Amino acid sequence: NRSIGTTKISGVFWTTISGMFLPICSCGSIPLGISLYYSGAYLGPTLAFMTSTPMINPIAIFLAWGLLGKEITIIYVITGYVAPMIIGIVANKFGGDELHVKGLEEEIEKRALVFETPTHIEKLKSGLKWSFTELAVTISKYSVSGILVAGLIFSIIPQSAIQTYLGNPGFVSLFGITIVAALMYVCAVGHIPLIAALVASGAAPGVAITFLMAGAATNIAELLTISKTIGKRAMIMYFAMVTVISNIVGYATNLLL
Repeated sequence: NRSIGTTKISGVFWTTISGMFLPICSCGSIPLGISLYYSGAYLGPTLAFMTSTPMINPIAIFLAWGLLGKEITIIYVITGYVAPMIIGIVANKFGGDELHVKGLEEEIEKRALVFETPTHIEKLKSGLKWSFTELAVTISKYSVSGILVAGLIFSIIPQSAIQTYLGNPGFVSLFGITIVAALMYVCAVGHIPLIAALVASGAAPGVAITFLMAGAATNIAELLTISKTIGKRAMIMYFAMVTVISNIVGYATNLLL
C-alpha cells in the first residue's frame, strides 16, 4: 500500500488494522516494523504497526473475554485500535528527521536505471538474504540484550511491591505497573491469565487495561531497537505516548468499573 510511504492517515489506519489481526508478540513485530520502515514506510505507520501487532490480536480478544469479562475486553479492543492510531498520527506530525529514511526513493531509482527489473524469485531471494544477514545482525544484538536486561530486572523486583501497586486503584499504581510492564517482556496472549488472576485477587480493573497495553506494546528490547535503528526521538515519543495513553485509559477504566 503506497499510503504507508506518506503522512496520510490512511497509512496509519491500514498498518494498525493489519497489526491487530497478526498474532505476533513484540519480539516478532520488531523485525517486521523495522523492515517496514526501511522499505519506505513513514514513522507513523511503522510505530502504529509496532504498537497494534503485539498489543492486540483475535486470540487475545477471545481469551480476554473469557478471563477478564466483556467490559474490560470491550475497553481493550477500543484502546487497541485507538492507541496505535494516535501514536501513528502524532509520529507523522512530529517525526522530524526520523519521519522516513532519507534518500531511499533516489536509491531505488538509481538501481532501476542500472539494473534490469528483478523477477519475483530474485526479489524473494534478495529479501531473505537481507533479512537473515543485515537485518538479523542489526536487530538481534539489541533485542537479545534488551530481553536479558528485562529478565534480570524483573527477577530482582520484589513480588510484594508489585502486589502493593496493583491493589491500589489510584494513578500512582497505574504508573508503577506501566514501568514494570515496560521492563518486562510479555506477549498479548501469554500475560492475560496472569492479569486475570491479579484482578480476581482484588487488583483494580484499570490495572488490567494498563498492563494489557503497556506490557505488550513496550519492553526494553523494543525500545532499545527503535532507538538504535530509527532514532532516540522516535523511541522517546513512542514510549511517552504508550505510557500516557495506557495510564489515562487505566484511570478512566477504574472510574467506570
